[in-house]
Amino acid sequence: MTANQPPSAPRSYLYVPGDRPEMLAKATARGADALIVDLEDAVPAHGKDRALALVRAWLADTAPDRAPEIWIRVNPGERGCEESALLAGPAVTGFCLAKCSGADAIAAQDAVLTAAEARHALAPGGIALAPLLETAAAVLDVRPIAQAPRVRHLHLGEADLCAELGIAPADASGAPGGTALTAIRTGVLLASAAAGLLPPVGPVSTDYTDLDALARSTRALRDLGYRARACVHPRQLPTVHAAFAPGPEEVAAARALLDRFDEAVRDGSGVITDPDGRMVDEAVV
Repeated sequence: MTANQPPSAPRSYLYVPGDRPEMLAKATARGADALIVDLEDAVPAHGKDRALALVRAWLADTAPDRAPEIWIRVNPGERGCEESALLAGPAVTGFCLAKCSGADAIAAQDAVLTAAEARHALAPGGIALAPLLETAAAVLDVRPIAQAPRVRHLHLGEADLCAELGIAPADASGAPGGTALTAIRTGVLLASAAAGLLPPVGPVSTDYTDLDALARSTRALRDLGYRARACVHPRQLPTVHAAFAPGPEEVAAARALLDRFDEAVRDGSGVITDPDGRMVDEAVV
């Protein structure tokens, strides 16, 4: 576990538009493990200054010890650094870097956050970063991005990436858009694991009415190694949480297996056979 990893990682990240004060007011009570307050795509160009002021005021009234994790998705480039400088504080877990262009962009944010932590008397390095990989160049540079300072986890910006590459996007439920997209997701997962990060955050499903499809695609992400997913509507949260939780049968089977293995070890054996006839050793346990 790295310095930016929490003891219990979020399963859900709920997007909240930064220019909607009525949504911000209710956001911390929606049941998400983490929020992503969006200053980028959800806010039109002419409304970004207003959104920044609204979010700054909202953060000043948000008690960090009672809220879910709060992440802010900032704009690319210098504007994003200016937003981070103004919003960094004790209520903010970290910043999602929209259209992250590489390790240089992360270094610029690191410098901004180091100064902000000193101003607020916060622990150095405590504010985390979550780069969004939305271009082919960013995906190809995923290893240095994953290894950059403050990075806790990665996101794939699949809509922009699919448009650039000409890949059929994920369907409305968020199911993988063919083997190419699955390969990219796996590559980001590998880079995350190699850098000691949390698993990447799975993509949003824009169809918040088809919860059965959401459950199927979230379980597919879990099987791929993902342990969290971004959401665009509070209605999606219980489905995502359930999909990332083991079922009662899985828990019971795991406990029984551990008990049998512990008993075998006490008897001097490091290998047992499970009820399905498969060999189980310490690596499997």
